[in-house]
Amino acid sequence: MNTAQGYLLIVEDDPDIRKLLDTTLTFKGHRVITAHNGREGMELIQKERPQIVITDIMMPQLDGFGLVHRLRIDPETRDIPVVFITATYVSRADQEFALNIGATRFIQKPVDLDKFLAIIEELLAQGPLPAIEPLKELNFYEGYRKRLEAKLDQKIKQIAREEHLLSTRPDEANDAILASLHQAVYERDEIKLLLKEIHKQLERHEKPQ
Repeated sequence: MNTAQGYLLIVEDDPDIRKLLDTTLTFKGHRVITAHNGREGMELIQKERPQIVITDIMMPQLDGFGLVHRLRIDPETRDIPVVFITATYVSRADQEFALNIGATRFIQKPVDLDKFLAIIEELLAQGPLPAIEPLKELNFYEGYRKRLEAKLDQKIKQIAREEHLLSTRPDEANDAILASLHQAVYERDEIKLLLKEIHKQLERHEKPQ
């Protein structure tokens, strides 16, 4: 493969998953650049256009939904294929929203590497996508809010369930439950921050011009 033709951008805040994907694609002969969140990813894209963006959805600062929306509203990046990889947004409604805003493929974690590589090779063979028209800003933020509110409700229920388990399970089971609880609390707090920003955007777009 001629790696001078472009690069693959991995946007992932989990260092283990980021390293796994980076190593896997590099071993296959691809030029790979990584970013820790959507904001870093956008900065890299503005410097050099990638062939494909491979991104997690839940990330700090700018998440995957926000990243793909920004790519689609810019005519210069509207045709870049985007592969979502996620362990959190896995419902049918999540997938439909992801595809509706312009994601090209949707992969659940843990990543099946054979399937992942097949998708990457397929997208590289296809080249740039036909130009994808972005959602209108208000429609994007309304759909985004619904996905976040549904996910927040799930996280709150998960936290309550795991806090109950911690109080009833024997000590030897507590480490795994506690780790899961900490992750759920982190994700709940991230979702709350995102919702706060989305509500601000909705208020701005709904005000009479």
